[in-house]
Amino acid sequence: MKRMLCVLASFALFGAACTAGGGSKEPVETVNPSGSHAPVTLTVWDYFTERELSNLTGVLNQFKQQYPWITVNVVPGKRPIDFVRGINAGETFDVAIDSESTNVPFYCSTGGLVDLSSYLQADGTDLSTIIPPAALKYTSYQGVQCTLPLLTDAYGLYYNKDMLAAAGFSEPPKTLSELTAMAKKLTVRNPDGSLKVVGFMPLSTFYENTNMYNGNAWGTQWYQEDESSAFGTDPAWKDMLEWNKEMVDYYGYNDLQRFFQQLGGPNSEWSSANGFEQGKIALLYDGEWRGTFISDDKSKVDFGTAAFPVADDKPELYGSGQVGGTVVGIPKTAEHPSEAWLLVKFLTMNTKAVQTLANLLGNVPTTFESLKDPKLANDPLFKPFMEIFQNEHSYLLPLTPAASAPADLFADFQGKWEAGKVSDLQSGLEDLATAVDQQVGLG
Repeated sequence: MKRMLCVLASFALFGAACTAGGGSKEPVETVNPSGSHAPVTLTVWDYFTERELSNLTGVLNQFKQQYPWITVNVVPGKRPIDFVRGINAGETFDVAIDSESTNVPFYCSTGGLVDLSSYLQADGTDLSTIIPPAALKYTSYQGVQCTLPLLTDAYGLYYNKDMLAAAGFSEPPKTLSELTAMAKKLTVRNPDGSLKVVGFMPLSTFYENTNMYNGNAWGTQWYQEDESSAFGTDPAWKDMLEWNKEMVDYYGYNDLQRFFQQLGGPNSEWSSANGFEQGKIALLYDGEWRGTFISDDKSKVDFGTAAFPVADDKPELYGSGQVGGTVVGIPKTAEHPSEAWLLVKFLTMNTKAVQTLANLLGNVPTTFESLKDPKLANDPLFKPFMEIFQNEHSYLLPLTPAASAPADLFADFQGKWEAGKVSDLQSGLEDLATAVDQQVGLG
């Protein structure tokens, strides 16, 4: 699964080209699977490529066996903006499989992806009995369920068991103060003072750390009750950034940058040069898929997994984390919406299909039944991520029509803060809140 937040300013085109207020809730035509049917070809746009695409194709073959009159034509490698442009241009495709759950507000509020509630009502389907609440939150917007989840990512902690044992630690940290102390003790420098092994890499630009600094571990609030930004009013943001700066200053900002470049920079995240896989990082914030990469890359690191540590004053949050993943919907331009609904249901609610894809891709399944998969649920390295997904405190950052723009503004501010270019943190956060409010207003 693709794992990044991206700036999609071009989404402004979406609102102008689509009907405002979400998809239609008029009665829909459904398909009787047991009847006779003329052949139908569904066109599916998705973001999968290479190995992941072949895994999806295998699951689609299961769909073909169940609905033999339906042929699925997959158009792979689509970016989030491609779906928008395609719908705006009136291109005909029947199912959208998008990697960006942060784009759901656009799809739901503009009708670009149709409201699925009529299909659900026609089938007598109660989603609350099928899909965990965390996934329902990021697949709907303001009461419009225009997408459904297809697997999810859950973020936690990877730790090098040999390094921890050598340093006298018998278990991973549960609080940020424990993480701080452990990271410092696990850090090793070369004779010239450069970093050889980093206990924990705190830079916000490192690997998946952008998601860590969305604030789950600190219990941050993105918006106040009046829906204005809480960057300047919620003290958890200041606490988080002060911890971030303390860690960066301990290592040295320039030393961390050099260490990152020596690993191979951002590209090393998705190769065997990954710092954790090479034994150069002891504690790593990452998603559930990392275990599959470690195996595929034949890394010799002996590792364990756990929930990510939380702020010392918020112990009740331990066990939770950020969650969010692929969404599936039916474009308003679909030529065969009724048959498209059959595929959407199959991919997102068929237990065998969800479990198969979860095992192949190494992602967390997104139905109550599929979460019982014995292979995943009994894997001690994967089980923590299953539990993180089901934790009541786990969430994706709040969805707004501004998509990832608030997170992108924060990331830019944090980069300056880490580099020592912000003299007054509170004032900077207040200015950031103003900028976010302006962006959300534009969205």
